[in-house]
Amino acid sequence: MGRVTVRRKVRSIDVGAGTERVRPDTLTVEEPLEIRVDGRPLTVTMRTPGHDIELVHGFLVSEGIIRSLDDVVVARYCEGAVVSDETGHEQNTYNVIDVALAPGVAGPAEELTRNFFTSSACGVCGKASIEQLRAETPWRVSEDPLRVPAAVIAGLPDLLRDEQRSFAKTGGLHAAGLFTADGEALVVREDVGRHNAVDKVVGWALLEAKLPATGTVLMVSGRASFELTQKSLMAGIPCLAAVSAPSSLAVEAADDAGMTLVGFVRNGRLNVYAGHDRVTTADRP
Repeated sequence: MGRVTVRRKVRSIDVGAGTERVRPDTLTVEEPLEIRVDGRPLTVTMRTPGHDIELVHGFLVSEGIIRSLDDVVVARYCEGAVVSDETGHEQNTYNVIDVALAPGVAGPAEELTRNFFTSSACGVCGKASIEQLRAETPWRVSEDPLRVPAAVIAGLPDLLRDEQRSFAKTGGLHAAGLFTADGEALVVREDVGRHNAVDKVVGWALLEAKLPATGTVLMVSGRASFELTQKSLMAGIPCLAAVSAPSSLAVEAADDAGMTLVGFVRNGRLNVYAGHDRVTTADRP
């Protein structure tokens, strides 16, 4: 498995003090991961190595290619994905994973190479995106009875940060965490891409037989985009909370699906943009 962080020399300049020095710094690793389905290349995503199998399963759930663990026979690194190191010996890059689907499970269309309806280049309007998402979503989050205190949501950013081991070293990773209505962390994952962090969480839930993820809150660093809303809905997560702002399409999609969307969760405050009734002012769910 590739490294999550690397050490590099950096020239550090303090303009105000008029000083500079060379020191070691810790950087987040970013490497490509090629996802293949039944031996055919599907997409390449730039990610931080680690929990790759979860990432792949979560990605396939998010795109509607699989809905349960029974849809997958095996997911494994390709042995042929090798490069030569400084000694001249070949080594596995662990940057290619092939997923074998179960018999009867329809794979992605042959012409698709990550040109899914969530792509910003696909040319569909917001209404069409939401209508297609409604057709693809296998779970009815509008029926989820989740109730979560505002105080619990307000405390999730700190709980998320407490689990970000690599962020503490680099300051360059996004995080996503799945929490109960009491604020218990079920899983937290980090990645250079916020969408990859969410895919890792969704993949974990699939592998742990926890889909749909009823009664949970997904907390993410950064903003809440339409893509993250889509991934949450495809996993049956009834509440998405973000440290920063949601997009207009994310709010529309959440409202249409009966999902709760919370933004600007910081400094003890939060804004509820959709699914208002789930967020209570009581101390307990």
